[in-house]
Amino acid sequence: MKKKSAGSGIPVVECFYSLQGEGFHEGWPAFFIRLAGCRNACPFCDTKESWSEDGYPCFSPEELMRQVLDAGAVACVLTGGEPMLHDLTGLCRCLKASGIELWLETSGSEPLTGQWDWVCLSPKKGIPVRPEYYIRANELKVVVGKEEDLAFAEAEAAKVGTGCLCYLQSEWSVSAKKMPMIIDYVLRHPRWKVSVQMHKFLNVR
Repeated sequence: MKKKSAGSGIPVVECFYSLQGEGFHEGWPAFFIRLAGCRNACPFCDTKESWSEDGYPCFSPEELMRQVLDAGAVACVLTGGEPMLHDLTGLCRCLKASGIELWLETSGSEPLTGQWDWVCLSPKKGIPVRPEYYIRANELKVVVGKEEDLAFAEAEAAKVGTGCLCYLQSEWSVSAKKMPMIIDYVLRHPRWKVSVQMHKFLNVR
């Protein structure tokens, strides 16, 4: 399916300025732009409201840039949904021209567009990842809900570059039960690091 042009604006679920709660940039301030639309429909997704594009307002790159600058942010996270359903070339160009650092969070299921300072690849079982993401990924983040997910994580880690940081993150709904298993695995496999959803513990967006 053809990637959607941003010519008439990009559908946005929400924008907010907060702390990055996961992965390498955990604890760093960033402006979040959550785009609408996702075909993956992961059962453990905690933003199911972002799956559909219906009913969400569309913003131009310039309008989104103004929100980022008004917040005083120096970094911006594009997330979803699946942000790569949309052609983000224009938005990235606009934000980069204003000196904003750009971080992408994606499943890797759609063609890569835009100019990124950091790419967090979070692959999902049963959803093929396009080859360019394994080359481009700075960070691999695999969500773990059961022990067999660890084998999937290793299979994905074998495809990324040696400089890619690898994180295991428990599904939030089973975090208390599965975190000991994840910690034990990381201790025995030091390529991996534990990622926790810090923003949920701190009760921030």
